[in-house]
Amino acid sequence: MKIVYVLFFTIIFFGCSENRMRIKSSEWKNNLTIYEVNIRQYTDAGTISAFRKHLPRLKNMGVGILWFMPIHPIGKENRKGNLGSYYSVKDYYGVNPEFGTLDDFKQLVDEIHDMGMYVILDWVANHTAWDNEIANKYPKWYTKDDKNNFQPPIGTDWHDVIDLDYSNDSLRQYMIDAMLYWVKEIDIDGFRCDVAGMVPKDFWEDLIKNLNSIKPVFMLAEWEDPELLKIGFDADYNWGLYHLLKDYVAGVKPLNDIQNYFEDNPKSYPQNALRMNFLDNHDENSWGRVMIEHFNSSVYPLATMIFTLPGIPMIYSGQEARLNKKLKFFEKDIIPWGSYPDSDFYSALIEIRREHAAFWCDNFSVHFLDELPSGMVGYKRITKKNEEYLILINLSDRRKKLNHDFSKGEIIFKDTNSNKLNLGPYGYMIYKNIKA
Repeated sequence: MKIVYVLFFTIIFFGCSENRMRIKSSEWKNNLTIYEVNIRQYTDAGTISAFRKHLPRLKNMGVGILWFMPIHPIGKENRKGNLGSYYSVKDYYGVNPEFGTLDDFKQLVDEIHDMGMYVILDWVANHTAWDNEIANKYPKWYTKDDKNNFQPPIGTDWHDVIDLDYSNDSLRQYMIDAMLYWVKEIDIDGFRCDVAGMVPKDFWEDLIKNLNSIKPVFMLAEWEDPELLKIGFDADYNWGLYHLLKDYVAGVKPLNDIQNYFEDNPKSYPQNALRMNFLDNHDENSWGRVMIEHFNSSVYPLATMIFTLPGIPMIYSGQEARLNKKLKFFEKDIIPWGSYPDSDFYSALIEIRREHAAFWCDNFSVHFLDELPSGMVGYKRITKKNEEYLILINLSDRRKKLNHDFSKGEIIFKDTNSNKLNLGPYGYMIYKNIKA
């Protein structure tokens, strides 16, 4: 997909990393992009050391927050597949020996910080592997079935893990101490919390206060619940938007549902909330659909949308390479990288979002345009300094003539087939300081 850079583009990432690491969380999270790292499938070796070779590329892409899927040793008892699930944690303090050592990961974190980026670690607080040492030492920390046996989380097919019981204060303190360890000793910058809504909110509230007493952290909830953001999480999953976009492309939802979603959605969320916007992630890729196949030509206008609508955008491993297959979840299955054909496209969006305050927090300042041609979406984002940005998206296979004269605006991003008079098929355009 060819794109035009009208924005002067240099990747010098946030200046001095030493100074940047001291910035408060509320100041650094809003204009960054999250990148989900699947260590196992990232390289032939599938190790931390092999992944480190990609860091300069990711820095040049402009990535701000690297989210690592769980790096802990994986349980062997009742394991799924040959390699097991990342989310079957055998030791909360350890590193999967298939990936490397704790020192390898510590060096990785240090290098990421030196490059001016941040690290969040995927954390599984709701359940453990059957052979996690605490299952033997502290069986009372677990939910039991009617025969007093360990059991997987109710309502799931996760037979490789057993459910934790947060009515036990000792378990809560153990889990808080384990998470504090990774912040204190390894210097990570926060957590992506697996199935966060299945763990009591008061636990998260206590945890986040403890973490922030060390340093401001970024907390991402794998859930969709405004209450989690009210108690301290910085962001949650914008599943509603994802499914709406997926269903629109599949022909089962109308286009105006996007506008309706953003006009209704903010009512229950705090004003400074971040919703994580995405077109792909490890769950959707492995168990759902191949992004590039499902969204097809709509990938590029929709990606432009998720980077410019309220929220924080996320890119999954391989997205910049147009990942064209489902990655196996319990086996080795390497990402076919090729020449990273969409790297420049995402780099441009990352840079635009990072440099223009209209796309930062103040998460619900979006104003949709009416009376656009069918198949189009248009909306404005406005800064506190009254700078206006207009985003135009064409989700049809036909060229669309623009009804308004935006000739006084500066185009800072567009596809090669669009101009000030019309949008090409599946075209996209971002104006700055529009006057029309």
